[in-house]
Amino acid sequence: MLHDRVLVRQDTSEGERRSGGGILIPATAAVGRRLAWAEVVAVGQNVRTVEPGDRVLYDPEDRAEVEVRGVAYVLMRERDLHAVAADRFEGSEDTTGLYL
Repeated sequence: MLHDRVLVRQDTSEGERRSGGGILIPATAAVGRRLAWAEVVAVGQNVRTVEPGDRVLYDPEDRAEVEVRGVAYVLMRERDLHAVAADRFEGSEDTTGLYL
């Protein structure tokens, strides 16, 4: 990876999902703009806030997809990330484990 790029793998495939109340929402249902979670696979040398293994929140509309050895990944700049959820933040006294 070069510069400030982050390579992530999406957590879930786009398809049916369940609401908090257990209602099945079909893939064809029109929904508003939603952010998605993904796992960081690789980072460039200028990335400062995330590490491989972290979970990040990003906008699926602003993405560049790439396929490596049959696996689909999303490539983006570090500044396009909205939040980071990482185990390394959970050990601190006054932190939630979520970095915005």
